[in-house]
Amino acid sequence: MSIKDIRIFGDPVLRTKAIEVVDFDKELRQLVKDLTDTMVDAPGAGLAAPQIGVGLRVFTYHIDDELGHLINPSLDLSSEMQEGEEGCLSFPGIFFDTPRALRLVAKGFNQYGEPVIIEGSELMARCIQHETDHLDGILFIDRMDKAQRKEAMKAIRDAEWAGQVAPTIKVSPHATFGLGR
Repeated sequence: MSIKDIRIFGDPVLRTKAIEVVDFDKELRQLVKDLTDTMVDAPGAGLAAPQIGVGLRVFTYHIDDELGHLINPSLDLSSEMQEGEEGCLSFPGIFFDTPRALRLVAKGFNQYGEPVIIEGSELMARCIQHETDHLDGILFIDRMDKAQRKEAMKAIRDAEWAGQVAPTIKVSPHATFGLGR
């Protein structure tokens, strides 16, 4: 198992837009394994690469006994909305109702570069939207209305993990610095 540290709210990597994956290689397959192992260990419903400090457009999910991943996702969202409780591994113990599209079609690739299409509703749709937001530097608190966001920020300030120091970043020895360019 390769469990990684999960970055906590306040770490700048969570607000940075991830770049597209261009190399579907052994390093990418290791990233998918690291994300999956870390997500399952946490445990969580999903985990995006920026949450472990990697700025690539990759996430894993574990919804209704379906374990998977998606690389370079693009989403087609329904106009029908859902409101439901949402949390995030980067906000331990914080849960708030968050509006999301009820259904979606997500297109992207698997770790071998093969095209993948995921059709989901309710929890699967919520998870994929949440993780794709992470790849764009958007956090679930950004989706809340002003009053709810204010309440969430108070809960975050009161959380025992608030103000923790971000883990040390290890620089990749590869010429691409782990970005796969």
